[in-house]
Amino acid sequence: MDSLQALIFGLVQGLTEFLPISSSGHLEILKYFFGDAGSDFIFTVVVHAATVLSIIVVFWSEIVQLIKGVFKFEMNTETDYVLKIIVSMIPAAIVGLTLNNFIEGFFNGNMVFIGSMLILTALFLAASHVIPKGTKPITYKGAFFMGLAQALAVLPGLSRSGTTISTGLMLGHKKEEITKFSFLMVIVPVIGGTIMEMLSSKNMTGDVNAIPLVIAFVTAFVAGFAACKWMVNIVRKGNLYWFAIYCSLAGASLILFM
Repeated sequence: MDSLQALIFGLVQGLTEFLPISSSGHLEILKYFFGDAGSDFIFTVVVHAATVLSIIVVFWSEIVQLIKGVFKFEMNTETDYVLKIIVSMIPAAIVGLTLNNFIEGFFNGNMVFIGSMLILTALFLAASHVIPKGTKPITYKGAFFMGLAQALAVLPGLSRSGTTISTGLMLGHKKEEITKFSFLMVIVPVIGGTIMEMLSSKNMTGDVNAIPLVIAFVTAFVAGFAACKWMVNIVRKGNLYWFAIYCSLAGASLILFM
């Protein structure tokens, strides 16, 4: 991978990880055009680390508060919130531990499948837009259903942020809480999934030069930071329908022309 490709892949990873348009789907599209670029194991670890770091930076004060609350070793607001995050991770953990090889079979450059999943993402976003917004705090039931949406979104083209946020909105939870919860609930699954890949990978070295790696990391981090902050405001204002239109057009184009 050269520096320009690293810049493009890092930018797309950072933006699409948080905007509801599917990072996995867009990276598969890029790989379709660039060949094997972006498939290197070390590169994958680096860009995922960059996006996780961007979440931690954006929600640093909230994360610190949660950690402090948990280590009081009492059932307080922070402990209750962390338990809900743990509940949300259960579906993804089950899928990751039992269906990992099956899921990997969908990452085969099938543009028709990815286009179909982008259209499904658009339906999620559209549904959340037409359903009246609620004011309920996130419950354990809501956390679990958002977790189911996250587990479903392991398929390329189905947006993780799009499905989890839309699910939270359709369940009637507060817009202000949904986005933060959606981003915090992904930290451990992404880190855990990366560790599982590291343990199972037969190629731990890769062949990506240092400069492209640094470019990809910095680009993914900056783009991810901006997209994460932007997405919080987008959900608050209820403008997800623009992304539904984009996903519909992009999905239809892949099905018809690829």
